[in-house]
Amino acid sequence: MSDFLLELRSEEIPARMQAGARADLERLFRKELDAAGLKAGEITVWSTPRRLALVARDLPLATEAVSEEVKGPRTSAPEQALEGFLRKTGLTKDQLTERDGVWFAVTEKPGRATKDVLAEAIPAIIRAFPWPKSQRWGAASLSTESLRWVRPLSGIVALLGEELVKCEIGGVKSGYVTRGHRFHCPGEITIGSAQDYAEKLRMAHVIVDHVEREAMVREKARAAADAVGLVLVEDEGLVIENAGLTEWPVPLLGRFDEAFLDVPPEVIQLTARVNQKYFICRDAGGKLANAFVCTANIEAKDGGAAIIDGNRKVLAARLSDARFFWEQDKKKPLSLHAEKLARITFHEKLGTVADKVERVANLAEWLASEGIVPNCDPALARQAAQLCKADLVTEMVGEFPELQGLMGGYYARAEGLPDAVAEAIRDHYKPVGQGDDVPTAPVTVAVALADKLDTLVSFFVVDEMPTGSKDPYALRRAALGILSILQLNGLRLQIASVANTLLLQAGLLARAISNLPEIKAFEADKKVAEKFGTVIKQAEVDAYFDKEISNPKILHLIVDRAALAAQFLADRLKVQQREAGVRHDLIDAVFALGGEDDLVRLLARVRALQAFVGTEDGVNLLAGYKRAANILKKEECAPAEAAYDREPAEQALIDALDAAEPQAESAIAAEDFTAAMAALATLRGPIDAFFDQVTVNDADANKRACRLALLDRFRAAVHKVADFSRIEG
Repeated sequence: MSDFLLELRSEEIPARMQAGARADLERLFRKELDAAGLKAGEITVWSTPRRLALVARDLPLATEAVSEEVKGPRTSAPEQALEGFLRKTGLTKDQLTERDGVWFAVTEKPGRATKDVLAEAIPAIIRAFPWPKSQRWGAASLSTESLRWVRPLSGIVALLGEELVKCEIGGVKSGYVTRGHRFHCPGEITIGSAQDYAEKLRMAHVIVDHVEREAMVREKARAAADAVGLVLVEDEGLVIENAGLTEWPVPLLGRFDEAFLDVPPEVIQLTARVNQKYFICRDAGGKLANAFVCTANIEAKDGGAAIIDGNRKVLAARLSDARFFWEQDKKKPLSLHAEKLARITFHEKLGTVADKVERVANLAEWLASEGIVPNCDPALARQAAQLCKADLVTEMVGEFPELQGLMGGYYARAEGLPDAVAEAIRDHYKPVGQGDDVPTAPVTVAVALADKLDTLVSFFVVDEMPTGSKDPYALRRAALGILSILQLNGLRLQIASVANTLLLQAGLLARAISNLPEIKAFEADKKVAEKFGTVIKQAEVDAYFDKEISNPKILHLIVDRAALAAQFLADRLKVQQREAGVRHDLIDAVFALGGEDDLVRLLARVRALQAFVGTEDGVNLLAGYKRAANILKKEECAPAEAAYDREPAEQALIDALDAAEPQAESAIAAEDFTAAMAALATLRGPIDAFFDQVTVNDADANKRACRLALLDRFRAAVHKVADFSRIEG
């Protein structure tokens, strides 16, 4: 057994590509080993800006001899079949083996030296390497067959134990020699084996282990801030990036002009991070400090003073640009910025961003005026919605798109707009992902909800729906954002009434979609109103046709497609609840009731049902329900002809239903689903006794009809809470 070392040295590998390159190197190396029948022990992969390195422990010195067997035709098969098999295997008939009337081609493959296997594998790995971007170089680059690498490949170290694995690719031959730090130790270094590789490079000012460099950046940057009484703003992505840019990281703290602190702190942080890869610091009170931490790749003789000064000047230039953008953008109110949105296409089928803003403003005002978002001023909701996208055309967001929304909030405050409006503009994109903050301020909730509802339904209307894994307009994220806002704030917005809100939008959407070919081809669903129960009344739809839209197909299409959006939202809710640990059958049991699409009530039912079916009463009631349902499935209920003397258990069930049904109905009306379940639980004993003591299929047809009717009544009572037929168990 021997350890194998492979180092592929080149010019600078971009930091963003290094993690993927490490994974690809290990994957390709394992693939070559598997193909040769070799197994290694632990495999370690490292990266620096100038090299990828792999160490494979405990490789055998040779592959094992193997025997390969290929089954051929039967010995009784026609001659042509045998001839074809011989051509395929390259053997003659006398080289075949006959066993149980079948020909076999048996080939003995001797073992190979691992060194020879690796000599072939290394060029294959290099040629197959899937860099996101790569290049050719030198005279050979005139040919499309020449070697490609992320940057010009300059050296290969390949050692099995202490032996050189000889190989060559693109004019680069393997050897024992590598190079250390570009400035501290630019000369050649001879590597003896995998055992001394990391330490020899360390002596040459190269920390080859990227994890160790990350720890150095993290700890020394924090220490540099601590030394002057500041707190480093943690940024793990920046730690990894700085480690990927340096082979000998030396974090240094510098200062910038305090005058730049007039610029919003997020702008300063983003300028420092994105453009210069610097950390920022805060003072003990949490306020942004005029300090940054850069990561040098050298231990300077002056302690880094010249490096800090150079970085300070570069950062000052960047911050000057940011301050210029800030000052220029503030010269115009957001309402004037918003006028430019009419020049930006939101989507070719949905018009401009200005069109979207108008739709969102109508929706936000409606959500507030209808009381769906409580304690929300409709005028403020409309004002915030009308300005929520205005910062998209500002200089600052043009430079830093990540700041959209946030900068709008700052500009709104600078302009003197109400705090509620500024906050709504700032946070209306939230939540943008799992774990993100969900808005709770009324105006923000109205605008955020309206924005996501419009995005979801509008794209459904123009038939741009998610398919499989493809979701180019992030409609699943929009749906989850809607659900999160509704749940956290307890908003009573029925899912189906999403479509109803589009009655307000129809004229706006019509303007955007009236020329689409699908409008002319669309045949209105005559039963479209039925999809929404009483939410949309056909008379109201027809009245809107007459008043607002000359082509009735348009509104029919809007409402029809909105039904699909509502179903999509319901499906997302099911997925969300399953991921939260709710049993899928319980979700289906509640959704199957039909006519219930108020999110708050739906989830309250699901939670109460989950708690109930976990109890002994719940388990036994479910068993009784299924037994009753099975009997009713087999037997037809006929009307009873005459009264008769009921069995005690039969009367007890009737009495229990007489008491439980009004209690359950009252609890459901009060949305106290736990109490409704408790009322049903009182039926557990009577239904068990009924099945134990009463013969349902009595020879007397009258008794049989009455008892089947009683079971049907029991089933109906249970169904008022959930469809127990959907529950497993």
